[in-house]
Amino acid sequence: MSASRPIYVCRGLGKRRADGGTAFELLIPELRIRAGEVVILRGASGSGKSTLLDLLALALRPDQAEQFCFRPPERELSDLWRLWQAHDQDGLGRLRAGHIGYVLQTGGLLSFLTARENIGLSCRLLGRDPGGLVERLAERLGIAPLLDQLPGRLSVGERQRVAIARALAHRPSVVLADEPTASVDPLNAARILDLFLDLVRQSGACAVIASHDWTPRGSPGVRVLQHRLERVGEVTRSLFWDGD
Repeated sequence: MSASRPIYVCRGLGKRRADGGTAFELLIPELRIRAGEVVILRGASGSGKSTLLDLLALALRPDQAEQFCFRPPERELSDLWRLWQAHDQDGLGRLRAGHIGYVLQTGGLLSFLTARENIGLSCRLLGRDPGGLVERLAERLGIAPLLDQLPGRLSVGERQRVAIARALAHRPSVVLADEPTASVDPLNAARILDLFLDLVRQSGACAVIASHDWTPRGSPGVRVLQHRLERVGEVTRSLFWDGD
């Protein structure tokens, strides 16, 4: 795995925000994420985990970057920082839609679509035939009998399983997950996360998962990013970096 080409290369990547009189800066000194790798983001609430995921999801514009590149398998290198500077929303949107799956804390399901329609939505928007993958994912996640139900009829845990299936259905190169089981009881959360990790590995995608306390059991190839908070003048700075 170490010899595989990085999907993400980030150096000097930063995002700043002001919350009242408090200034906050997320800084990524250097980070490389490779195909098939699982990266865990750890940190307290407010440490910037969701901000980093949004940067990787191409949903949030960085304020600075020495290098911010994206290269899905068998695709050419994209200079994300240059795309952001050029305001190329079409180029960023194509990369986001075609290569990235995102599991939000709340699931983010569309209430007027059934579970089946939610899972298959990305494929439909991309003009792809899921070829039975919706049903196979639902079977693995234990939600096959619920495919024709609307999200409002599902439990929190069932909705999160639908969200996981949706993130994987268009066969992305990258799967991002932001505290995907925060509202689920600890026993079911561990089961869902272990199953999620198994499905991601079978797909060959890389995964970046924000979780304040999850430790995968007996999982080689899982990397936990180092993190620290520091005070720089009037700014609280949060740093994530490779622990290798």
